[in-house]
Amino acid sequence: MSSGTSGHGSAAPTAATQHAVPGVTSAQGDYLLAPVTAPGRGAEAGTLSFQVLDGTGDPVTEYATQHDKDLHLIVVRTDGAQFRHVHPRMASDGTWSLPWEWAAAGTYRIYADFVPAAGEGATITLTRTVEVAGELEPVVASPSATATVKGYTVTLGGELTAGQATDLTLTVTKDGEPVTSLEPYLGAFGHLVALREGDLAYLHVHPEGDEPTDGELSGPDVGFMAEAPTPGRYFLYFDFQIDGEVLSAPFVVDAAPGSSAAARHDDSASDTDHAGTDGQSDAGHGH
Repeated sequence: MSSGTSGHGSAAPTAATQHAVPGVTSAQGDYLLAPVTAPGRGAEAGTLSFQVLDGTGDPVTEYATQHDKDLHLIVVRTDGAQFRHVHPRMASDGTWSLPWEWAAAGTYRIYADFVPAAGEGATITLTRTVEVAGELEPVVASPSATATVKGYTVTLGGELTAGQATDLTLTVTKDGEPVTSLEPYLGAFGHLVALREGDLAYLHVHPEGDEPTDGELSGPDVGFMAEAPTPGRYFLYFDFQIDGEVLSAPFVVDAAPGSSAAARHDDSASDTDHAGTDGQSDAGHGH
């Protein structure tokens, strides 16, 4: 596996990358996501692996547990399709890896989300891009507030307004009946990932309610507080667990313009629209 070699050959974060907007580049503060090693074609079994480097170029090997895991890996194709949220294992040399096979060709964003043990409790989100060869069948996203997965219907309630915090509610039903058997997953009754169409930029999402206890069940509603940075289209992915199985429901929503100055299109987003293969974007998620 070549991730370790590639990692040590990569430069440590420079002054320029350290001042980049958090979560929109492969480097943030004193941390750098080294190039990702993964199969080069769809339907090709292999391993996805990478290292996180510190300011001296050494692999980071100590992490603080966040939402039951030391590191969250989020993978999504740039058209919003093929979303996955997984948890690789780390070797003693700081290499994170897991068996991997791409379901389809395309350009994918890789997000490593973690809290370094040496930091001050701040979450770091680093990104890279991986190109997967093969015949591409792009997906054209259209607004949808309902998703069906393995017999469960999930409905998204609430609206996004740029520059304003709004409530979102995910409601799970089956055969028209409310589902009340949602199990704790990553320290909550659901996990929400939100990405802006185009540059896949960050959407602030925060869970509502207290952290569940072991064995506690809930449903059919799971609430989140979300804030869209700009007007436009967003991809949302809601993960929930029933009978030990994690299911993922995708949605596409449009954020309306708001009155807040925060709704203005930021320069960093414009820069990431033209980013190269280092994957200059960020992922927002709530648990």
